Amino acid sequence: MSETTKRALVTGGSGGIGAAICRRLGAAGHFVYVHANRGRAAAETVVAEITAGGGEAGVVCFDVTDAAATRSALDSLLERAPIQILVNNAGIHDDAAFPGMSPAQWHSVIDVAIDGFYNVTQPLVLPMIRTRWGRIVNISSVTALAGNRGQVNYAAAKGALNAATKALSLEVASRGVTVNAVAPGIISTNMSNPAFDAAMIANLVPMKRAGTALEVASLVGYLASDDAGYITGQVISINGGLI
Repeated sequence: MSETTKRALVTGGSGGIGAAICRRLGAAGHFVYVHANRGRAAAETVVAEITAGGGEAGVVCFDVTDAAATRSALDSLLERAPIQILVNNAGIHDDAAFPGMSPAQWHSVIDVAIDGFYNVTQPLVLPMIRTRWGRIVNISSVTALAGNRGQVNYAAAKGALNAATKALSLEVASRGVTVNAVAPGIISTNMSNPAFDAAMIANLVPMKRAGTALEVASLVGYLASDDAGYITGQVISINGGLI
């Protein structure tokens, strides 16, 4: 690993969008830590793809909602060098109409998005600041901007993440660290494809198609680059004109 190589951590890096982000950052020359909770095998596949393309990557596994386990894993990474690129991509759905939403459904979604953001980001910020260069990208959702039936928990979680993005960006702006959020719309992944057929997408999206994980990854890759050094505190939509 070169002394000039930046280290990146992508939470939820074994999923569709997360894997595309990992591959994009690996292709840009960064060492990528592909995070998973239970999906270690999938994360190892992403690492193999990155290394096969000449990049560098490794797997790291922990539950972002477990503060102690997260801190232990991050401390181990920080012993080697600071993480200068962080993509908070981990998130879950547990949809239900609000009158019938259980406390478990509410808390599980909030815990991953918000407690996970804190548990992962807070230990990494000060070491990042000390390098005078950093990029934090939080993966939000169009649901946080427009709402969606059956997703009050998800909209609340991602809306809070947008607010945290703006507040944190103000704290670190003078230290060479940018903080932005990316809010995808309907993106074609194994998880989302069963929920949207072609006719529904054509009716909802002005571009008449779903976005791709690669398109989201390209936006994240740009925000993680030197070229995006004057962009911070923004929630950037990528949704084909949906809103």
